Amino acid sequence: MSSTPSDVVVESAPGAPTPPRALPNGLAAFLVFLSSGAVLVLETISLRLVGPYVGVTLQVTSSVIGMALGAIAYGAWMGGWLADRWDPRALLAPALVLAGIATAVTLPVVRYAGEVLRGGAAGAVLLLTALAVLVPAALLAGVTPLVVKLQLADLRRTGQVVGRLSGIGTLGGITATLVTGFVLVAALPSTVIVLGLAAVLGLSGLVLGAYLRRRAGTTPPGPARARAALAVLGLAGAGLSAVAPNPCDVETAYHCARVEVDEQWTQGRYLYLNSAQHSYVDLADPTHLKYAYTQWIGLVADLAAPSGQPLDALHLGGGGFTVPRYVDATRPGSDNLVFEIDGALVDLDRRELGVRTGPRLRARVGDARVLLGAEPTDSRDLIVGDAFGHLVVPWHLATREMAADIRRVLRPGGIYVQNVIDLPPDRFIRAELATVAAEFRHVALIAPPGAIAGQHGANFLIVASDTPLPLARIQTSLRLLPESASLLHGDELARFVGDALVLTDDYAPVDQLLATA
Repeated sequence: MSSTPSDVVVESAPGAPTPPRALPNGLAAFLVFLSSGAVLVLETISLRLVGPYVGVTLQVTSSVIGMALGAIAYGAWMGGWLADRWDPRALLAPALVLAGIATAVTLPVVRYAGEVLRGGAAGAVLLLTALAVLVPAALLAGVTPLVVKLQLADLRRTGQVVGRLSGIGTLGGITATLVTGFVLVAALPSTVIVLGLAAVLGLSGLVLGAYLRRRAGTTPPGPARARAALAVLGLAGAGLSAVAPNPCDVETAYHCARVEVDEQWTQGRYLYLNSAQHSYVDLADPTHLKYAYTQWIGLVADLAAPSGQPLDALHLGGGGFTVPRYVDATRPGSDNLVFEIDGALVDLDRRELGVRTGPRLRARVGDARVLLGAEPTDSRDLIVGDAFGHLVVPWHLATREMAADIRRVLRPGGIYVQNVIDLPPDRFIRAELATVAAEFRHVALIAPPGAIAGQHGANFLIVASDTPLPLARIQTSLRLLPESASLLHGDELARFVGDALVLTDDYAPVDQLLATA
């Protein structure tokens, strides 16, 4: 007699071991939600951990995502393999406790290794991101297949069980991503987030282990020694985290920031953002411009209008407020508006770098592209583009559409200057010059001769306007500066740019253009 699928009953073979009892549905859902969410917290916070050493570029972001996905894949595979060979109930609590320990240890491992692996080399990026996320994420990814194995007591409900737990895991990941990005990173330092997550995982594992032992009514052999060993490992990880070198004075939502005193001048201050030397500020003299590129911006600002005449200046990116303070000091009465995405950095500037905001030197917190769109047409004499994510101009600030909006805000005869960092073979600066030239009729480039020749990386300054630039006066002023700089324009500039790509909102591979290989 044949039977329909509804007649099928799953029975254990005679003499076969009794399958382990399923967990309560609420507990199973909690474990999957917690472990999946913890993986996404680790992935998000890993960008903050490695950023001070290798920057926050597209390659670094891609590496963190890739390592997290690899950890999920291998962890899920290993968890499923173990679930078929051992009782998952005996593995769940140790997996959580070990994940907590691995999370705690990640902090000192990344900080010590980061000091050795500083820089943007691909190998360093991959290794450091692997150290940041691979082991704890793999341990956490193994939790879900262990729970699924326990809940599959009836093959007729396999799809329902797997689908429900998969959905809960996805919700855990979504919740963790949003909470970490919108709340935790803004409210807490990375150290607190990592150690807090480690504590949550470790305590959850200990409580789960006690619950499962009590429910089973037996005590596994040697649990005291195992728990003592795990406790020692956890305390060791937390202790190492406490003494590991911290590269940040202040950790903002966007940067690992620190301020250092100039050893040669007690009033000088260096501002470091994500390991890069970003700004130099002279607390005693705002007209002191230490870096060559700031001197170039200063001389263009000096030539933008008759000496002493106030300017309406807009600064895309604040950093240490070096250039806004210079314009404010050299042209009293100027209106300096600074767009800075990082409000905590503005607070640091006020505390440590002598920035005094007021009616004539204002800081508006937000994304420069978004804020620029709200600026009136023909309202600015000078716009300074000096916004960076590590050493990279954010792609959406480097497109033709952005240049068109800058041209809209500039008054007739106004000048746009943009600071760009590039390395040989200089593909990004050529593309950015082509992009700006697609919107402005008159464009010039200031840069060290060696950088123009492709011998080394450097800062490049693009100067653009819809009216003829004061090229002769710029050239004369450049000769007076301590560091040699060349001015390219006309046919010379056209040969340098060649057939470079014009960047658009639809296609702006900035990080790839900056890659040296």
